[in-house]
Amino acid sequence: MRSKWINRVLSVALLFTTLTTSVSYTFSTAYAEEAGASTQQSAQSGVSWPEAPEISAGNGILIDADTGAILYEKNAYTKCYPASTTKILTGLLTVENCGMDETVTFSRAAANSVTWEDSNLATKVGEQYTVEQALYGLLLYSANEIAYGLAEHVGGSLENFVEMMNARARELGAVNTHFANASGLYDPNHYTTAYDMAMIARGCYNNSTFVNIDSTEDTYTIGPTNLTGESRTFRHRHQMLKGRPMYYEYCKGGKTGFTDQSGFTLVTFAEKNDMRLICVVFNCSDSNIRFTDTRTLFDWGFDNFKKITASSDTISSYFSGSNYYQSAVYSRYPENFSLSASTLTIPNHANVSDITLAVNENYTPEEIDNAYTTGIRFKYGDNTVATSLLTFSKGTAHTDNRLPYLSQDADTETVQPRWCFSISIWVIVAVFAAVVILICFIRDYQMSRRRSLHARRHHRRRR
Repeated sequence: MRSKWINRVLSVALLFTTLTTSVSYTFSTAYAEEAGASTQQSAQSGVSWPEAPEISAGNGILIDADTGAILYEKNAYTKCYPASTTKILTGLLTVENCGMDETVTFSRAAANSVTWEDSNLATKVGEQYTVEQALYGLLLYSANEIAYGLAEHVGGSLENFVEMMNARARELGAVNTHFANASGLYDPNHYTTAYDMAMIARGCYNNSTFVNIDSTEDTYTIGPTNLTGESRTFRHRHQMLKGRPMYYEYCKGGKTGFTDQSGFTLVTFAEKNDMRLICVVFNCSDSNIRFTDTRTLFDWGFDNFKKITASSDTISSYFSGSNYYQSAVYSRYPENFSLSASTLTIPNHANVSDITLAVNENYTPEEIDNAYTTGIRFKYGDNTVATSLLTFSKGTAHTDNRLPYLSQDADTETVQPRWCFSISIWVIVAVFAAVVILICFIRDYQMSRRRSLHARRHHRRRR
């Protein structure tokens, strides 16, 4: 009798283990798909990333300007000194805040802000340029006194403009950056990262006025001014533009830089077919290395990646309960949002079904126009293939029927999870196992009683 019970308990235990393993695998798989667990996705889907080339630069990154996808990175989050690549943000702020025909009058501080070894156009105290002329001198010739003069014109003072630079950098996603001047001259408190500079460059590349100036291949001439009788003609210092020694046919401009502390630096824009890429390389030991490294990364990016469009339904399937409702963002910020179709940059061999989504909890939401914004990342394995901002509006009920687990109290502005009954899968398995054991026990007990009664009757007959 005892051996039978041991066998039965072992059978139930085996059934329990088998069921637990099956349910656990199913539940874990579903959870991974819902949460966007890139490591599990990688194991299940064979997610792989194209083998990246080697570069000599100490720091580098390659991103898609449209999607924000990070295709390549090398020490991309390490503090660096950007040198004159800083001027792309000075130029962007000028474009965003000024008309091209406004007059810039150079103060004594601006005109005298350079030394003989600095890049400059010998601008005099009280000399006047249009904003357009100044921008060409800034972005093509990298004149430091023009950076100072534009800063004063846009911000009222260099100090105010630096505050504008740091605020705009944060808005563009540069969260580990601090600028101390408008030109990029060395200052220990003037630093960025390759990733942050790529985010700033993305804002520049998506501004058509900036690109029209920065992509100029031919010479540009500033004619006689109120204080200078002769014209000043110059060309872009970026050597990958047409007619330059390092010519690259897809180059659309960028910005060079150098100081003793930064080494040679470079930001470059390139476009081929429907793909626009941005490359940043810092800490290069030689001027030519920055151009050859940039070309290497561009060729690799254009050859190995493609753009796809994910429908709104697909995006909604990425945006699941596990990666949002259980995130720190949800617990702190009320929301009303919709999810639209999005463009992603993925390897040529990849499928849209391999994409996952994550709320970037390291990004501090900012309140703009009575709403919060935070970052979201589309992931292919461990790689970010697109980034976007998610906006949370206050005081409006959530209406997206693809996200059903929300309700709003009529007397409050806060959106809360709806009440629902939930039970752990392990409780279900344990109850099931207990029921099986109980049934077995009852059945054996009943059979034992029947055998006992049968034995008594048989004994009475024999007597």
